[in-house]
Parts: sequence; structure tokens; C-alpha cells
Amino acid sequence: MLKSKMKWNFTYNDIVDTEVFLEELGISPLTRKLLWQRNITEPEMAKRFLFPSLDHLHDPFLMEGMIEATERIRLAIERKENILVFGDYDADGVSATSVMVEALREAGAACDFYIPNRFTEGYGPNEAAFRNAKDKGFDVIITVDTGIAAVHEADVAKELGIDLIITDHHEVQDQLPDAYTIIHPKASASYPFQELAGVGVAFKFAQALLGRLPQELLDLVVIGTIADLVPLQDENRVLASFGLQAISQSKRPGIQALKKMCGIEGDLTEETIGFMIGPRINAVGRLQDASPAVEMLLTEDYEQAEDLAKLIDQLNKERQKIVSDIADEAEKMLEGDESGDNASVIVVAKIGWNPGVLGIVASKLVGRFDRPAIVLGIDEETGEAKGSARSIDAFDLFVNCMKVRPLFKHFGGHAQAAGMTLKVDNIDELRHELNRLADEQLTPNDFTQSVDVENTIDIAELSLQQIEEIAKLSPFGMGNPKPLFHIDHAPKEIRQIGSKQNHLKFQFHKSGTQLDGIAFGMGDLYSDISPYSNVEAIGELGINEWNGRKKLQIMIKDLRIAEWQLFDYRGSKYIEKKLSGSNLNDHVALSFDGVSQAPLNLNVLDKHSIMYSEEGQVSGLVLLDLPSKLEELGEIIEAVQPRKIYACYRIDDSTFFNKLPTREDFKWFYGMLMKHKSLDMKYGASKLASYKGWDKDTLEFISQVFFELDFVKIENGLISLHPSPSKKDLNDSDTYQLKQRRLQVEKKLYYSNYQELKSWFDQYMEQLDLAVKEEVTHGL
Repeated sequence: MLKSKMKWNFTYNDIVDTEVFLEELGISPLTRKLLWQRNITEPEMAKRFLFPSLDHLHDPFLMEGMIEATERIRLAIERKENILVFGDYDADGVSATSVMVEALREAGAACDFYIPNRFTEGYGPNEAAFRNAKDKGFDVIITVDTGIAAVHEADVAKELGIDLIITDHHEVQDQLPDAYTIIHPKASASYPFQELAGVGVAFKFAQALLGRLPQELLDLVVIGTIADLVPLQDENRVLASFGLQAISQSKRPGIQALKKMCGIEGDLTEETIGFMIGPRINAVGRLQDASPAVEMLLTEDYEQAEDLAKLIDQLNKERQKIVSDIADEAEKMLEGDESGDNASVIVVAKIGWNPGVLGIVASKLVGRFDRPAIVLGIDEETGEAKGSARSIDAFDLFVNCMKVRPLFKHFGGHAQAAGMTLKVDNIDELRHELNRLADEQLTPNDFTQSVDVENTIDIAELSLQQIEEIAKLSPFGMGNPKPLFHIDHAPKEIRQIGSKQNHLKFQFHKSGTQLDGIAFGMGDLYSDISPYSNVEAIGELGINEWNGRKKLQIMIKDLRIAEWQLFDYRGSKYIEKKLSGSNLNDHVALSFDGVSQAPLNLNVLDKHSIMYSEEGQVSGLVLLDLPSKLEELGEIIEAVQPRKIYACYRIDDSTFFNKLPTREDFKWFYGMLMKHKSLDMKYGASKLASYKGWDKDTLEFISQVFFELDFVKIENGLISLHPSPSKKDLNDSDTYQLKQRRLQVEKKLYYSNYQELKSWFDQYMEQLDLAVKEEVTHGL
């Protein structure tokens, strides 16, 4: 058995009649089932999902405040007033700032942009920046991807005579700012879709202002929409779909330079945005002022764009190093913490940690410890701690942090991610209160990462066409996750790959279909997977294309083995090496011959000790030698029920190839004695054995059996018949029985093939379903 690292929720339901459901769309039953699991149950819904159109975008004027905002900007253009776009320093904020600036300039406005410095100003609008804007002659400020919590700053703007237009998408807090107007989907009951990214809200503003759909901005819109992890549904799906097409064909110098720097060729996907473009743009604001990222996206100069792209790439490399160092420090702090204060929610802080990267560090801690995590950098001069938080599915960060809102100087975010500033003196109380809230709300099961599995697939039914059809459900992301599929099959081949052997590659075959499986970062499991075990794996289906050849592939996210496993190391001289990579926790070695030492210093037990051991569960049993009879080992297996059995025994003096003499052999020998009256083993044994084709051991064995049965007498090597033998069976001889049992033991446990040996053990193993039970969470 091998346990999965995550909890698998099987969301499919085989009751769904895919032969009828959405049949008119002309797509496969599997794809129809995937649509059903996304609550897409009507033909019109399915068509809108599979074939998104820009016509599906909603009227921007349905959003409250849009009329007032656009009228104010048109007035500013007419009056030649200066407009400042106030953005945020992440990829969403940078792309939203770029969209807003470009739209304003297209409309004829005199405008500039400003993004606060994360380190000197913190998150969101601030009074000093507004006063500076007034001094520079700005009459209107438009926030993008920020501002919904800027209550004080809105009052400052009003005092300064600046008209503040807030466009944002973050969670609405208890009090709304007293701004000129607010454009926010979640603060607009009349707007049909509330999950736009900050750049999506800016795009809607641009559409309303320009009086047309500005498709030229879609290459910018897709960056923030995907990077900010908003649900890719409704308008976001449309913006992401057309945005990916636009950015793939974009002539914008900044986009082209960034693609070149990332080594991206061909069309961009949600993965290239999420893992290559987004992180690089984010890196700028994490380490310094984010303005270069906006300048790169807006510039029309190719040389300037390339210089800025190089700067951004270098900053990203620096960011990666800083994240790695801080994450290592944080993990060591937690591993050495025996207080239990971080048992349910992690809150760690240290002087000098860079606040710009702490969100990434928090994500790493969540992944490592399966708990919500808040990571704070302490500023000794101000006595304040600033940082970020990430959470698990079961714990709503925004709701719970709002319950302790007085502890924060600044706070904002979502259910799964947040940013905050607080006094250093409040850190301990924050840790205590959040752990208390988590203990009240969560169960131990909530701390296990869960994943939704959309279907169990038969490898034989897979094809390139099927996987290409599934790709029509893209772009994948929040709200439309890339489907995870479940396979249950014994691999034909398993091997470690990578320069550090830290990945696994599987090869599955069934009915002529080959499926390759790649499991990144799971190389350490290699020694814990028996080559013949049935492996259950969940992963994303795809196509691997190399040198023009396409192969079916599954990128494995997690795996498990539900059955007990047999590791066949019989006869090996390198047992220590064989076992060295295995997880031997709760394993013991078993010896029938009194062996006192075992490989890797495993605890050695004899038959009695292991049957009545009080050490607890024995997960694995390492067999060092063979029992004298099969029943001995059978009793132990039946009692212990190990999840793993390692057959590590060798035979140096085999009985198996010295066959058990037949009853005819015994009759012949007895008849020979009757004829010759006796046999002198010293002088006649070799000649007799040669005549019969026996070895000396066979002759001695027959003689010993007859002696034990009182058929013969043996005196000084002379064998003669007993004058009055009693009638006995060969099985009455201990020597005969011992030889018989030894042959059975060697035949079953040593000279059998793998499947025969596994079947023998199976009869003593309880046939329990060791897999995590499937939990149907969606469907009929």
C-alpha cells in the first residue's frame, strides 16, 4: 500500500446518460460528462462555453457608477484636466494600469500613472501620494485594481478637491469610501457578473469611455485575468479566450520582448501566462517600484521594450533566490517550534524579510504544511510587520481576519489570499486568535489538501482526438480547472528520470494503447512502488509532441497503491542497496534461523516475538530467511497483515534441485537389500549411486528414512534389513517430512515466479479496500 498525499474527491457520477445528454453537440460522451460536472447542462449553455464570443460580454453601463465615471472623464478631457491612474504593483494592477492609460490616451485625455512602492508606501492609495498628485496638478484620480478599502484616502481627495473614481474588484469591506464614484462588480447589484479581475473592470471602463469594444487591449487584459486567479467563467472566460489569441499575435513591443525573454514560441496558453509572463511582471513590484513593467507594456519603442524586459527577467531571478532563502528560514523555524502555537494557522515573522515576496513564501508553506500561513517581515524602525497570507480551502482568510480587524493597521484580500500590516506587538495575539478560530471551525480532515477528480478513464479508450477535444474546454483556471483524470493500471515500466533522479516516468499499456505518465518531484517514491503493483494515479491528460511524433501523456499530480505490495529481492546480494531508498518506518525484519542483524539496522524479530509484539502496527515485513514449513509464515502474515512484504532471502544450499526420491526409488532400494542382505556405505554407496543416477545425499536420505521407520539397521556404516519391520508409511519419517516441507517451502517461496509468490501471500491477506473511499461531491 502507498497512501496518496491528497484527498481525492471523485466528482463524477456514472448515472449521467451521456448517450443522450447534449448529444446534438456532436462531442464525445467523456467531454459531455465534463460539461455536466461544470453545471453546463443545457445546449445553449454548452455552446456559449465551447464557443465563447465577444458578443457574450455584458453592457458596461449595467455596472453602477459607470455613467458618472465616463461623464466625469469626458468633462476632464473637455476641460483639459490632468488625470492620474493609480494602480497596484502586481500583474493584475500593472495590466489594469496599462489598459486604463491606453484607453484614456485614445480618448484624448492628458494622463499619467502612479503605482505606489510596496516598501515605502504599502498597499493601496495613501495620503502622501494623493497630496503629491495635487501638487503636480492632477484634478482626477482613477484607481485600478485597488481603492475599495481607501476610506481615509477618499476623504483626503475630497479635501484636496480631487475627484476620485475607484475601480476595483477586491472584497468590499464594511464601509465604502466616499469617492466621486465607485465602479466595482461586487458593489453593483445590477451587474450580471461579479468576478472580474481588476484589469477586467478597467477594460469595461475603457469600453464605456470609448463607446466601442477595444479589442486592441485584450492582449493586456488576459495577463491580469489569468495571473490574478479569478474564476474563468462568464466574461472572464471570454476575455481569457480572446485575450490568449490576441497576446499570441500581439505586435506590442513589450509583449514581444517579454515572449523572447521567456523563450516562448508559438501560441501562448494559460500556463505560459500563469507560470512565465505573470511571475515576471509580479517580480518587479515585489522587489522595487513596478513602473518599469507598465512602461514596458505601453512603450512603442522595441529597443526600450527589450531593455525593460531584460531588467524584469533579472529581477525575477533575484526574486526566486530571495523566496527560496526566506522559505528555507521559515521552514526551519517551524520545524524547530515545539510550542504548538502554529498548530492550525502558521504565523511567522522575522526582521529583514522582504515583504514583496512573502505571498509566494506563504504559498510554499501552505503546500508544505497544509495549513493557512501568514508570513510577515518586521521593520524595526517603525515597529510594524507587513506581509501576506495564503490559506487552505476550508479556512476563509478574509472572513476570519475581519473578525480580528482591529489588530491590523491595513488589511485586504480574498478568501484564499490577503495582505496586511500590523504592529509587531500584535503578532502573538493574531497567531493566538486565528488558531483559536481555526480550531473552532476545522476538522483534522480539513488540513489535507483535496483535489477533484473528474473521471476514471480506461487507457484503451484514449486517443489523440479525445484529448484534443478535451482541450476545447480551455482556457483552464479558477472556476474551470483543468480536469484531473483517474487511472488504475499496472505499469509496464517505472523509472527515475532527471539529473537528480527526482522524477518518475511510467509507461502504461492496454489493448495497443500506450500512455506515458510523468510524476514531477516524486522520484523518492521509486523504491516504495513494486514494479508489478497496480498503480492508481490522478493527473492531467495531454499530448507530448517530440520530433513530429505525438504521444498520449498524463501529468501525474498524486498516486496511491491500494493493495499490499510485494518487493521481490530473492537471491540478491545487494539487499542493503535495494532497501536504501524505501520508507522503512514501522518496518521489522523476520528471521526463522536466528539471524541477529538485518539491513539498515532494522529490528529483527523471531516468529514468537512478531506474533505477540506490542510495538504496534507493522507496516512492512522484511523476510531474511525461509521458514521450515509454509504454515509458519502463513500464520505470521495472517496475524500481522503487513502492507509491504520484502522477500530478501537467499538459498546457498538448495534442497529443491535434490529431488525427493519417489516411492519406486524406495521400493527398489528395499528390494536390493533383500537380495544382497546388506550394503556397506563405505565401499558400495558410490557404485550404487552411480548405477541409479543418484547422488550420495539421495542414498543417505533413503537410508535415514528406512532407519527412522525401523526398516533397516545401520551399524558402523553397514545397512541391513530389520528382521521384523512394522508396517509404516514414508510420511511417518521425520526426515522424509522435513525434506518434503523444505521442498514445498523452496518451491512456493523461492523458485516461484512473482505472480505465484504474490498469490501465495494473498491467501493470508485480508482483502480490504485500502483505498481512500470515493466521495461523490457533484452530480445526480
